[in-house]
Amino acid sequence: MRLIQGLCAAALLTVPLLAGAEEIGSVSTVFKFVGPNDRIVVEAFDDPKVDGVTCYLSRAKTGGIKGGLGMAEDRAEASIACRQVGPIHFKEDLKDGDEVFKERTSLVFKTMQVVRFLDKKRNTLVYLVYSDRVIDGSPQNAVTAIPIVPWAGAAQ
Repeated sequence: MRLIQGLCAAALLTVPLLAGAEEIGSVSTVFKFVGPNDRIVVEAFDDPKVDGVTCYLSRAKTGGIKGGLGMAEDRAEASIACRQVGPIHFKEDLKDGDEVFKERTSLVFKTMQVVRFLDKKRNTLVYLVYSDRVIDGSPQNAVTAIPIVPWAGAAQ
């Protein structure tokens, strides 16, 4: 019984913390004889508090037996590009550093997250992707920015 409880708990830990990322595509980077190959995945997600913004995130996913079981630790590197895809509308007040996306990249201690900042002086949304770990985080990060401009064809 304890074994089943432990396996269920481990399975729950591998589920993304925030839903919403959609896999757009992937490429294989390392062939694995057993289990899935290592790959680079491109995912898209919409900002939950800002209509008209979609972010595209590329990152490495570890394959092999551990990767296939959701027990591998993925690398900290990621790339992000956010774009205006419609009229920008804030659903509520924005707070600097709001979490837009978060997903576990190891069984327990490591996550990749995207946070948003509003640069009021330049009227721009800024998105930062980084990876953290309970004990030792990574300084590797990527940033993208979207100027807030009227959407062509939208009623003013």
